[in-house]
Amino acid sequence: MTPFRAIAVFYQVATLNSVRAAAQALNVTPSAVSQQLRTLEEQLGTALTITRNRKLHLTEAGERYFELISDNIAGIEAATALIRGTPQSTTLTIRATPTIATKWLLPRIKGFLDENPSIDLRLDGTNEPTDFARDHVDLEIRHGMGRWPGLHVQPLATEHFLPVCSPDFAAASSLTASDITGLRQIRSVKAQIQWPDWFTAQGLTPPKAPRRLSFDRSHMAVDAAAQGLGIALESTLMMDEELRAGRLVIPVSNPPKIPITTQWLACPPSHLTRRRVRRFLDWITIEARNWETETI
Repeated sequence: MTPFRAIAVFYQVATLNSVRAAAQALNVTPSAVSQQLRTLEEQLGTALTITRNRKLHLTEAGERYFELISDNIAGIEAATALIRGTPQSTTLTIRATPTIATKWLLPRIKGFLDENPSIDLRLDGTNEPTDFARDHVDLEIRHGMGRWPGLHVQPLATEHFLPVCSPDFAAASSLTASDITGLRQIRSVKAQIQWPDWFTAQGLTPPKAPRRLSFDRSHMAVDAAAQGLGIALESTLMMDEELRAGRLVIPVSNPPKIPITTQWLACPPSHLTRRRVRRFLDWITIEARNWETETI
């Protein structure tokens, strides 16, 4: 009979993507965890984990086994907590850049919390990409082109980059595209659409020596525009609240819409077996589709 202790240890290792982290969670030594893994692999007759470049990964058999046992182990943990009389909660850790976390996710997250009262949410705001083998992160909202081999990746939403400013700086639809060439242009240096792209889409030659105010974070560019420091070129996803509240307006009539996806939901495929991850993915997918419909 396969020892349940070894199965439970493997579950922790697969969940945390780390022998060391599993050892800390179980209050045992890493060598004890490794021994339990070897015992289970011997019982099953197949390797469940493999180490590449000092990082632990599940083998194909390990991913399949983890998928098969996850719901059962979670159910046992829930039953144990119930018998003990301990209120059960599950922590979901989401990593996202500060801009998407504060400008788009935070204003909507109450809906997820209301629908999932047993889930405690930890929101990790950073621009550093997640090392899922080391970091205790369930899911990342990652900025980029969406090409990360080995991860489950799905788009968050289709965005449009538009020129915006404070209504005190310029009224809505009061400027032409050529007017902007002589005004201070605010930009985020990491944005995938820049002012030359926008001018080209308008059929204009980008100014050779524009006045610029540059930031390395999109939320700073959005805030600078709202404070009347110039005109920003930003994603509708990043300035949704400011546009709705009227703190930002679009000063150009019928600007070209440049559709692009810059934010992606990413995690190891094995994380999709976690109930908390599936619930968040289901919720945020519907939330993003509703947002797209509202902003068309």
